[in-house]
Amino acid sequence: MCEQASKVFDNVFAATDDSRIFDTVQSGGFNAIMTREDHLSGTDRCYEAYFKCGVKADVVVNIQGDEPFVQPSQLITLRNLFDDPQTDIATLVKPFLPETPFEKIANPNSPKVVVDNMMNALYFSRSVIPYFRGIPQNEWASRHTFYKHIGLYAFRTHVLEAVTKLPQGQLEKAESLEQLRWLSAGFRIKTGLTDVETIGIDTVDDLAAAESFLKKNLI
Repeated sequence: MCEQASKVFDNVFAATDDSRIFDTVQSGGFNAIMTREDHLSGTDRCYEAYFKCGVKADVVVNIQGDEPFVQPSQLITLRNLFDDPQTDIATLVKPFLPETPFEKIANPNSPKVVVDNMMNALYFSRSVIPYFRGIPQNEWASRHTFYKHIGLYAFRTHVLEAVTKLPQGQLEKAESLEQLRWLSAGFRIKTGLTDVETIGIDTVDDLAAAESFLKKNLI
């Protein structure tokens, strides 16, 4: 992950509260920062790391540890979303193909994003939104473009500081999706399209898929 990020960004730091990860990152020739153990979210940890690193930046990118296969092209897309001066926060989405089985779209471990005509996020959910009343579920993907959320975020620096001070809201608690806290507070989340399939590691099955991916791509 550090290697991929270093292809796009000049200053890359791995933030962790685990000395084993810290040592592994440094032994690979990358920067690591030890953070507190009591953070409730990766965003809070990201802000502490930014505060400690000594680098001044307009935008801070948070690549979460459960997205190890991030590609440079995705990071460039994420960075370019800040060409729009109204972007507070940026993230990525990948369209589900029309032939995608409904069961895959409906997987609650794969959050979905509803966007407006300018690709600003309107809502994130573990449920399938919108609901097509009176239409068989196996036809939904052919009638509407559903977007899978890719767990990469970038923040204007002052926005990153602000969101770490927000209290949890009911939407975030219901869905267990931190980004709903930011939307509820009025921050504008711009989404960028990617066609790169990533493997987020949230479950045991995800870990098995990631290990299989590594074996195939290292041979």
